[in-house]
Amino acid sequence: MLHWRPFGGGEEDGDARGASFIGLYVLLAASVMVFVALTGAFVFRRCLSGDWASMPKPPILFVNTAILLASSFALEAARRALKSGLRARFHSWWSAGTVLGVLFLLGQALAWRQLRDLGIYVATSPSSSFFYILTASHGLHLVGGIAALIYVAVGPARRTVIDISAIFWHFLDGLWVYLMVLFYVWG
Repeated sequence: MLHWRPFGGGEEDGDARGASFIGLYVLLAASVMVFVALTGAFVFRRCLSGDWASMPKPPILFVNTAILLASSFALEAARRALKSGLRARFHSWWSAGTVLGVLFLLGQALAWRQLRDLGIYVATSPSSSFFYILTASHGLHLVGGIAALIYVAVGPARRTVIDISAIFWHFLDGLWVYLMVLFYVWG
């Protein structure tokens, strides 16, 4: 029987690895559907109303974006180190990626605080409502991603768990870049 092994093999059983990746793909599809629905509501609300006013975006969003992208770089460096048999280097890079993910969340909290200090709340305007809803939804997904990164850092670091955690994290990075474009082009 042929075993489906996305993204290469590993030390684990091919059936378990394949099933794990199918679970990941279902999670990614569900997450995409959530953000497609929110984007659709955003676009319809923006286009069908005469009261849409763009809100100021905190400049820290660009710093947060760089931090999140750096976390993905660190996770990929960790995966390469593991593939080369450099376990200590893997742990260093993986820990750095995890810490950067936490820093991103703290940066997002700071962005919300900066908006609050400007008097911009969820109910201030339609654009601020969507900003808060979209960033909160992304943040909740990121909390799950950070939990997976921490699990890898402290748990039995099996290749499948490492790969799935990293791929989900990269997905969240791409999603954030998409949200930044949405905020700055349409927001």
